Amino acid sequence: MRKHAKTAAWLSVLTMGLGQLYNRQYGKALLFLFVHVAALTAFFTRLFYDIGGLITLGDKATHLEKVGRRYVNVEGDHSIFMMIYGLLAVIIGLIYIVVYIVNIRDAYRNGQIRDKGGVAPSLAQTIRNVQNEGFPWLLLSLPIVGVLFFTIMPIAFMVLMAFTNYSAPDHIPPKSLVDWVGFKTFGDLFFLKAWAGTFFGVLSWTVIWAVLSTVTCYFGGIFVALLIHQKGIKLKGMWRTIFIIPYAIPQFISLLIMRNLLNDKFGPINQYFRYFGLDGLPWLSDPFWAKVSLIVVNMWIGIPVSMILVMGILTAIPKDLYEAADVDGASGFTKFKNITMPYVLFATAPLLIMQFAGNINNFNVIFLLTKGDPKTLEYNMAGSTDLLVTWLYKLTLDNSRYNIASAVGIIIFLIIASLSIWSYSRTKSFKEEDMIQ
Repeated sequence: MRKHAKTAAWLSVLTMGLGQLYNRQYGKALLFLFVHVAALTAFFTRLFYDIGGLITLGDKATHLEKVGRRYVNVEGDHSIFMMIYGLLAVIIGLIYIVVYIVNIRDAYRNGQIRDKGGVAPSLAQTIRNVQNEGFPWLLLSLPIVGVLFFTIMPIAFMVLMAFTNYSAPDHIPPKSLVDWVGFKTFGDLFFLKAWAGTFFGVLSWTVIWAVLSTVTCYFGGIFVALLIHQKGIKLKGMWRTIFIIPYAIPQFISLLIMRNLLNDKFGPINQYFRYFGLDGLPWLSDPFWAKVSLIVVNMWIGIPVSMILVMGILTAIPKDLYEAADVDGASGFTKFKNITMPYVLFATAPLLIMQFAGNINNFNVIFLLTKGDPKTLEYNMAGSTDLLVTWLYKLTLDNSRYNIASAVGIIIFLIIASLSIWSYSRTKSFKEEDMIQ
């Protein structure tokens, strides 16, 4: 028999707190009823209006009205504020639904206790149970709320902007309203000549940059780590220190120093070339040489990270494997191929994927060294060395093309997420987690 459980559950469906009242949990019933009344009051006084604003994004822009002999500025709807308030209302509504479900489940479970002849716990007993059994959830409740409002909500806002016409000069509030346009922004980005050429050009360089910068830093770090790890190398501590210095110095300082060193006219590198009668190279002003400079400078900064990690892995490889290989007469390359590299790849595959994803969004190196330049007439609001992320920066802060930038941000996320999941699911680190103990 589940008479009490079903009755309490149905009463909680009708109104939050009624099921607890039926189960004689008066303190908990008052608490749920207070939440119910507060939520309904908020919805009927403000939140329904905010959700409606999210749907319409306003119907009256700020405009001038003639009052007597002069014109008065009449404030209208601000579409972006309405979108933010609407999102906030939706999140509060979702929290309210979750609490409502918790209220129903709580009434049903305590009704089951009554069906078995027991007594439903009081509010004080419930608090003690939460402190004992649900302590981790109690501590996580505040971070969860913080993530909901300060992480998920901004991401949702960015996603929604991609489906609007929020851009300069015609759709910037409060002067004008913003409208929903569906997938038009993505269509323009992929098929409109003014945007498609730039998007696919920047995307191709982004992929090339991510692959080259990841591969060079990764295998460069392995190469340096193997050199230092050799038995005949002396002063290993000094070499480790020298190679780690570029990583120890704040990255923006290193990049700004390299930018001055590579200056086409006054940089010391070109000055040395001219001193020996050679022509200086256009390190940062020519599209090809600017890309070469970016790859080399990124190696200088990124190799120490891989080097330190690989050196730690090399010390953990069992020595008897190399001894057995020596007995079998294996060459140094054979030992590297069959012993060293499999261990290194197994331990560093997740890091390799993480570095690849990070290089797609490597804003610092590109922006601080070249700012996406040199400029080109082939691209719309982008330079020859711009990545998608630096182009997104220029679209927002320099040109106020927020809808295009949001669409680019979504595409960046989809590329990184899909490639990371696909590649990691095929690594031995994922398939054979217990291979090395």
